[in-house]
Amino acid sequence: MYAASREASTRSREALRVALTGSETVAATTGSELFAVVAVLDDQRSLRVALADSSVPGSARAELSERIFGGKVSAATQAVLTTAVAQNWSRTRDLVDTLVLLGQEALLESAAVGGRQDAVEDELFRLGRIVADNPQLEQALSDQGKPASARRELIERLLTGKAEPVTLALAEQAVTRLRTNNIGVAFDALSDLAAARRDQIVAHVRSAIALSDSQKEKLSASLQRIYGKAVTAHVQVDPTLLSGVVVRVGDDVIDGSATGRLEKLRRALS
Repeated sequence: MYAASREASTRSREALRVALTGSETVAATTGSELFAVVAVLDDQRSLRVALADSSVPGSARAELSERIFGGKVSAATQAVLTTAVAQNWSRTRDLVDTLVLLGQEALLESAAVGGRQDAVEDELFRLGRIVADNPQLEQALSDQGKPASARRELIERLLTGKAEPVTLALAEQAVTRLRTNNIGVAFDALSDLAAARRDQIVAHVRSAIALSDSQKEKLSASLQRIYGKAVTAHVQVDPTLLSGVVVRVGDDVIDGSATGRLEKLRRALS
C-alpha cells in the first residue's frame, strides 16, 4: 500500500476497535456483514470505484455508503464502513482489501471473546497443511476456472461439523474471494493473522519425527530469543527430511534437516 492507503487502513482498523464492544455476537455479525459488503463491491465495479474515489469528498462517499447499505447491516458494521469509505485511498483495491481484513479481524475477535481463538488458529494451520499435502484438494480449492460457489460448497463439506464456525466462515471467504493459485498460502496468512492478534509470530515447522511437548517448548523459546517476540510453533511431520527440522518464519527459512545439509553438500561439490 502507498502512504495514503496505509493511513486510511489504520484509521479504519481503529474504527473497528471502537465498534466492537467486547460482545462475541457483535463481532461475529460485523465480520460476516463486512464480508457480505465485500461481495457486493466485488460484483459492482461502479459502486466500489465510487466509494474509493478520492476526487469526491469523503463525506459524500460516506453518505453514499449509508444510502446503499443503511438498514441492511448492523450499526457497528455501518460505522466501520462509513469511516472506511470516507478515507482517501491510493487504489480502489486497497479499500476492498482493507474491508476483507476488517472482516477477518472481527471474526477472530469473536473467537477470542468466546475463548476459542487458539482452536481457530490451530484449525486454520491444520487446514493449510491438509491442503498442502493433498494436491487434488488444493487444485479443487484453487481452481479459479470453477464457480466460487463450487469452491465454497467443497470447503463447507470438509469443515461443517468438524471445525469452529469462525474457521468455516474465514475459510469460505478465502476460497470464494480467491486471489492466489495457492489456497494454502491464504490459510497460512489467516493463521498468522490470528497469532498476530496475540502479539505473536508463527513458525511453520517441518520435522522428520513428531516432537514432544518439551521439544516444542524449547524450539519456541529458541525462536523467541532470535526474533524477540513470542512464537507459536506449528509442527508438521515430514519423514522425507530424514532427520532434523526446517523452520519457516515469514520469509526466513532455517534448514536443519539432513536433506538440507545434503543439498548444501551437493551444491558445494558441483
